[in-house]
Amino acid sequence: MGIRDLLLEIARTYDASEGTRVEVPGQRVLREVERRTDLPLPTALFAKGYGGQTSAAATPWIGVFDPEINSSAREGLYLAYIFSADLRTVSLTLQQGITHLEHRLGKGQARQDHLRRQAARLRRAVAMQRQNEWVDEPELRHGAARPKAYEAASVIARRYDVADLPQETVLGGDLVYAAEALKHTSVAQRLWWFEDTESSLEVSYPSNEHGVSGNDPLAGFQPKDSSDYIANIAAKQQVKRRLHEALIAEFGHHIAARGFTPTTRLMHPRDLVLRRQDEEPDTEGEWLVEAKVVRDGNPTEAVRHAVGQLFEYSHFLYRERGRPEPHLIGLFTEDVGVYSGYLERRGIASIWQTTNGWEGSSCASKWGMVG
Repeated sequence: MGIRDLLLEIARTYDASEGTRVEVPGQRVLREVERRTDLPLPTALFAKGYGGQTSAAATPWIGVFDPEINSSAREGLYLAYIFSADLRTVSLTLQQGITHLEHRLGKGQARQDHLRRQAARLRRAVAMQRQNEWVDEPELRHGAARPKAYEAASVIARRYDVADLPQETVLGGDLVYAAEALKHTSVAQRLWWFEDTESSLEVSYPSNEHGVSGNDPLAGFQPKDSSDYIANIAAKQQVKRRLHEALIAEFGHHIAARGFTPTTRLMHPRDLVLRRQDEEPDTEGEWLVEAKVVRDGNPTEAVRHAVGQLFEYSHFLYRERGRPEPHLIGLFTEDVGVYSGYLERRGIASIWQTTNGWEGSSCASKWGMVG
C-alpha cells in the first residue's frame, strides 16, 4: 500500500464521533502508521498517525519527520498530511510545532499570530523554489483552537481533494519536494534563531560555563536522557536516538579522563563543546563537537550533516560574534573510513567509537583525545 491508499483509507474509516478507543477503525489505521514498512517515504524519514488522545481529533493527520531535523510534533519543523474536518480534502504541509507555545501564548489568537509571523519569515527559504499549486496555508474547516493553529503554523501547503487524489507518483514527487523544503527551511530557522536571540546566545558562552566546578570536570556535562524520547517514536528511530545520546554521554566521560572539560549545558544547538582542564585559560580555545550516527555501515550522510553543521555553527556562533573560531570535530558511532582524510583536509578532526574504546584522525591524536 502506498501513500494514496493510506490517505483514502483514513478518509473512508475515520469518524471523530467514535472517539479514540483501540477498536475504532479510523483510529486503528492511524495508530498502525508508525509500524508500517510499505510507505514510500524519502530515505530516513518516518511517519506517525495522530487521531487524538482523550478525545478524537477534529482534523486527523499523519506526521512525517526527518530525524536529523526533528522527531516531535510538539515543536520544531516537520511535514504533515492533515485532513479537513469534513474529510473532503487532505493537505501536505510544512508545519511548525504548536504545543510548546501553549504555556506562553495560550491556545487562541496570540498563538496563531505568532505562528503566522514565523511562517512568513520561514517562507522566504522556499520562495524561490515554490512549485505550482502550493499555497501558504491549508483550509481545515473547523473553528477549534488546534485546527486554527495548524493553519497558522503552515509554511507551505499542497491541498488535495480526496475524491480526486493524484496518482502515487505525483504524491511521491510532492513529498520529495516537501522534504527538500523542510531541509532548506530548517537551516533558515536555525540562522534566524542565531540572529534573533543574540542576548540569550551570549549567555551560552561565558568562560565559566567551560570551567571546572570545584574539581569536577563533568559539572557542565549533562547529556540528554533518551528514555522519554524513545517512548514516543517508531522502533527504528528509537535505536537511532538512543545511540546519538549514548555516543555523547560515553564520549564525555572518555574525554574528561583525557584532560578536557565537556560541556552540553546551555550549548544548544551544538551537541558538545570541549576545553582543556588547565587551571589557567590556555590559548588553544575550544573544540566544537558534532555527533552523528552512522547508519547501515554507510558514513556518507552522517559526514555530510556533520560538515554542514560544524561550518554553520562555527561561522554564526563564533566568527560572526567576534569570537575565536573553534577546532572542529566530527564524532561518529563507527569508523568513517576514507572520510577521515576528507574531513582532515577541511580542518575537521574525526573521532569514532570502537568495540575497545575510541580511535580518531591525526588531529584528534595530536590533541591527545585518542591513542
